[in-house]
Amino acid sequence: MNVSRRQFLSLAGTSFTGTVLSAPLFHLWARVAQGLPIHTEGYGPLIRDPKGLLDLPRGFQYRAFSRTGEPMSDGFPVPAKHDGMAAFSGLQNKTILIRNHELSPDETPAVQGKNPYDPQCTGGTTTLVLNSDRQLIKHYASLTGTYRNCAGGATPWGSWISCEENISTPELDPMVSKRHGYNFEVPILASGSVSPQPLVAMGRFMHEAVAVDANSHIVYQTEDREDGLFYRFIPHRPQELKAGGILEALKIKGQPQAITRQGIPIGKLLPVEWVRIEDPDPNTDTVRQEGFAKGAAQFSRGEGICLGQQEVLFSCTSGGTARLGQVWRYIPGRSPTEGGTLTLWVEPNDPGILDYPDNLTLAPFGDLFLCEDGRGEQFIRAINPQGQLYSFARNALNNYELAGICFAQNPFTLFVNMQTPGITFAIWGPFIST
Repeated sequence: MNVSRRQFLSLAGTSFTGTVLSAPLFHLWARVAQGLPIHTEGYGPLIRDPKGLLDLPRGFQYRAFSRTGEPMSDGFPVPAKHDGMAAFSGLQNKTILIRNHELSPDETPAVQGKNPYDPQCTGGTTTLVLNSDRQLIKHYASLTGTYRNCAGGATPWGSWISCEENISTPELDPMVSKRHGYNFEVPILASGSVSPQPLVAMGRFMHEAVAVDANSHIVYQTEDREDGLFYRFIPHRPQELKAGGILEALKIKGQPQAITRQGIPIGKLLPVEWVRIEDPDPNTDTVRQEGFAKGAAQFSRGEGICLGQQEVLFSCTSGGTARLGQVWRYIPGRSPTEGGTLTLWVEPNDPGILDYPDNLTLAPFGDLFLCEDGRGEQFIRAINPQGQLYSFARNALNNYELAGICFAQNPFTLFVNMQTPGITFAIWGPFIST
């Protein structure tokens, strides 16, 4: 099988039984295996933006809003470092965005408002409300006093789980007054800063992103460390994460303490089991150590996560032989007691194709959209259901990452953040399957 000179992707099997979420990746591999071209222009070449912000294909347009430093509806400035985000449908075709701010205590402008979890910390979330014309109606702080809110995930019951990517404690860090490394829940209808309650049972570690199964309400979690684990949280009561639950880490059967950065065969179905984390809220950073000691597998910087029908895709930014990233596919068992299977689904080894795939989301028309967090120019790439790869957008302002990509209905819009200087974009145009 001729897989191209650069060996930038590896074929993942000869049969396809997956759902639409993984279809673009499978057909991309199939094209590689058959020696077919993998590139397409998609919606056409990117047109240079005269404003110097975001290059898009012809026919698409954007609106930039809620920029760092602008006054918000609550009187505070828009915080810096826009990151993970989700879009929710509101009444009268309004769109509600909940947006993270990946801020450390010494970074400003801070997320300011009432009820800070830790008054010494500057991270948190802001909520934005747009009308049916994609005009910003209001924006305000909705979670304050947290530490480096990088990513998170939407829940089926109408809230956003915001994740802290830091595990500081007052004993080790004089810049904080409380322990960090938690998830926090922000309802979409919160009209101001919520009273933050750390979701302790979900674990205290370097959280990145989460995905919530709409049927089982199991929460899958990634950890942004070179020696991170892949977790699931089984809540005691559906829709009540504060009520506690069971935290577990994924273990590959027959391969205890597997180091998945390299050496895992592409496309091989790996049966897995889950090991219980007995101390999800330790005094020190030992959650992953406990899981690894029990045989859990290590994943190299777990980041973006996306959930489809009976499957979960998650990216590992520095996984792979060339450390340019991996995308994994997990298929749950029929019940929580059945482990399910794990597959190394894609491993790009050419930064000209995919450079550190991070945030990923599936468009309603079937294309998989990925934000890069690599070196040099930053793109939004997409793979259509036929397995063809194309560029959809380019950061024309600087080389900082694009993040928080998500789609909204009524009106149909793609939203994304430029992390620095901190801008949110609404993008619309002739979206159809390419």
